[in-house]
Amino acid sequence: MSINKVKLQPSERLDDLLTHDLRIIQSDEVFSFSMDAVLLARFAGLPRRGKVLDLCTGNGVIPLLMSTRTEATIEGIEIQPRIADMARRSVMLNGLGDQIMIREGDLRELTSITGYGGYDAITVNPPYMPLNGSDITLNEHQAIARHEIHCTLEEVLTACMHLVRTGGKVSMVHKPQRIGEIITLMRKYRLEPKRIRMVHPRIDKEANMVLIEALRDGKPDVRMLPPLIVYNENGEYCKEIMDIYYPSP
Repeated sequence: MSINKVKLQPSERLDDLLTHDLRIIQSDEVFSFSMDAVLLARFAGLPRRGKVLDLCTGNGVIPLLMSTRTEATIEGIEIQPRIADMARRSVMLNGLGDQIMIREGDLRELTSITGYGGYDAITVNPPYMPLNGSDITLNEHQAIARHEIHCTLEEVLTACMHLVRTGGKVSMVHKPQRIGEIITLMRKYRLEPKRIRMVHPRIDKEANMVLIEALRDGKPDVRMLPPLIVYNENGEYCKEIMDIYYPSP
């Protein structure tokens, strides 16, 4: 598919992706990225070259942003066919087909295709909400993206253990309320937490996101990084957030 043949489906639109001269296909009815994906794409430790994998890739925003930071080949996997198609078309729209490949499929079955330990780094922005019997009022696409319908946190980390090489990095964004569970499961699956950073909407507010990076078969030695504050007292983005969203050339 050439760039000129990339077409939009009903409800889709093209958005500029920060200041990286990238464009991305979005749909409020199906999938639109938010700040957690942008922060993860900047936070993740990436090899200069090699192989990087993004689980639960959605419309491909994290692979697109990571392509500005590394020469590695990047793969993304998304279980929802329509959203995987959006990601593929965004990759082609930006002429990045030689660097980024999008798979449609179940991350729990990926080793049957790729084998074990083939990736130098993995990123994942998984569904945050466990299924607890409460009603889900979102549409099907949004519910799958936000709730653990097709994969649980434990299944995500099991897949990470199988897919990343020894010494490789796994970077995740999630909700702080589940940090204890995340660390416990990471260590269960031989992923040793190395860097943790809390994200706060304002300096006087509790954290609403956590960024965490683990090393496959690493030694216990975790660094708690300074908190990342999103808004200042005037309700404007803090300088670090501005630098992430609008990096200097």
